[in-house]
Amino acid sequence: MSKSVAILGLDGARKETVVLPKIFSSVYRPDVIHKVYVNSLSHGYQKQGRYPAAGEIVSAESRNTGLGMARVARARGEGFPRAGQAAGVAGVRHGRLAHPPESWKKIYKKVNKKEKRLALRSAIAATAKKELIVKRGHNIGKILDFPILVSNDLESLERTKELKNTLINLGLEEDMDRAALSKKSRSGTARRRGRKNYVAYSALIVTGSGDAKVRQISGSLPGVHVKGVRQLSVLDLAPGSKQIRLTIFSVNAIDELRRLDSVQDKMN
Repeated sequence: MSKSVAILGLDGARKETVVLPKIFSSVYRPDVIHKVYVNSLSHGYQKQGRYPAAGEIVSAESRNTGLGMARVARARGEGFPRAGQAAGVAGVRHGRLAHPPESWKKIYKKVNKKEKRLALRSAIAATAKKELIVKRGHNIGKILDFPILVSNDLESLERTKELKNTLINLGLEEDMDRAALSKKSRSGTARRRGRKNYVAYSALIVTGSGDAKVRQISGSLPGVHVKGVRQLSVLDLAPGSKQIRLTIFSVNAIDELRRLDSVQDKMN
């Protein structure tokens, strides 16, 4: 049975209602979402390996028994710091890695087209389930209807301040504050590799086209991102493959989903 949802204006006022596409009636399959998420995530991995002889290019040999020391190979020479140190084996200082990463290993996991389509449909349908959104950890305040459907004026916003005021009018102020307070500075390896800060995910805004003006300010608010319908994936809708993300759809996005539904019906 199709569900009707009220269209909200940028001021949060209710307008006319609209019937959601059939995709929102799809069954919720967390197992398929998890599998597709893990496999899709591997498509962004970078292969890495180690030089096969790393840690073994050293003149070291065992001194055998009778000296009251382990028979592990030891570096030749005299004096500190290298002579007499264990070398050329795994588990010792400056030694080789026991099981290093290998560049030939297959890390790209394929995804079946039907499974990928099912996972995406299931993830989109789950954005209409209030209990899953709350279980994820989003603060939804007094919002009653899910998914959140907003007029097409949302797509024409160009300034971060305008987007922030719109989200506050929609009742998402608490969730935005939650994401802003979650920001943490990282140190060590993560910081050196460009992942300086951790920020929790807040709302995902889905537009009808990929060139909507509001996409220019995607990420300008902590945890708030903007995606076009055709660029949407399970990675966006279920970060970490955990439950479902709080999602806002524009009317154009709903119309595009309805068109995709009709195309899918013709193919079947």
